[in-house]
Amino acid sequence: MEHDSHTPWEFNGSFYQPSAFLMMGIPGLEALHPWLSIPFCALYLTALLGNCVILFIIRRTPSLHEPMYYFLSMLAVTDLGLALCTLPTTLGLLWFDVRRIGFDACLAQMYFIHILSFIESSVLLAMAFDRFIAISHPLRHPAILTKSTVLKIGLAIVLRGMVSLLPIPFLLKRLSYCGRTELSHSFCFHPDIMNLACADIKVNVFYGMIVLLSTVGMDFIFIVLSYILILRTVVSLTTREECLKALNTCVSHICAVLVFFIPMIGLSMIHRFGKGVPPLVNTLVAYTYLTIPPALNPVIYSIKSTHIREALLRALCRERGSDW
Repeated sequence: MEHDSHTPWEFNGSFYQPSAFLMMGIPGLEALHPWLSIPFCALYLTALLGNCVILFIIRRTPSLHEPMYYFLSMLAVTDLGLALCTLPTTLGLLWFDVRRIGFDACLAQMYFIHILSFIESSVLLAMAFDRFIAISHPLRHPAILTKSTVLKIGLAIVLRGMVSLLPIPFLLKRLSYCGRTELSHSFCFHPDIMNLACADIKVNVFYGMIVLLSTVGMDFIFIVLSYILILRTVVSLTTREECLKALNTCVSHICAVLVFFIPMIGLSMIHRFGKGVPPLVNTLVAYTYLTIPPALNPVIYSIKSTHIREALLRALCRERGSDW
């Protein structure tokens, strides 16, 4: 890929900062970008429509006004945000070869992508806690997870993501950049921007690792612990039917956890330790991390959740009846 020869630079003594970065498509497949935009459009359309349908169904169905579905609503809003964050730059590059993104716009996109990723991780933890209480302490579940408690958990999740990531754009803005402006993806990612700097990035690396481990890392550990406790409770149930019924309520959540955490961990490892990893692998893992979970989560919950599926069918029947 060529450098943008028209990209101006800000100069202040020995301090250099690009006015824009150049985003990369899928390495080696640039000629196929118009065709590759078709599956991306399908994924984005599924993410937008699917999550909007989930929110609509939960809002219109009083029987779904309980903690499990409140947390599912938070997950759907987060997935909508993730899809909308990357959709303009990804489709702009694939359709129109728009590779340039302003420096400040890139930092803003990066900030929101990371915030929404951290929020999704925390919401998945809250959903695991909800399943643990519902299975291990079913009689106390309504008293523990009241509407006000769920609202406080949601606010705490958002504040934790915003505050913990607030220094990241400023840590990147203080760096001096040498001349390379090509990002590895069609969106802005903290390690990707950081590696373009020619200054000392130890503070960025250290802070990024601490934030990642103290948020997403801790969330994953607590999700695993929640399921260990859930399994202990399920094993103590007397009949096989009760065990299967209890585990069946967790299947959708387990799928959502795997779909989110596996590519996220893979991408983090590649950016920090995978210097010899082919660029195509890096790109595919990144796109999997940011496009697959928002598209799959509503599909998973619509298929596996009987209550969501029945509410969706009732809504479709009402619409069809009104047409007649």
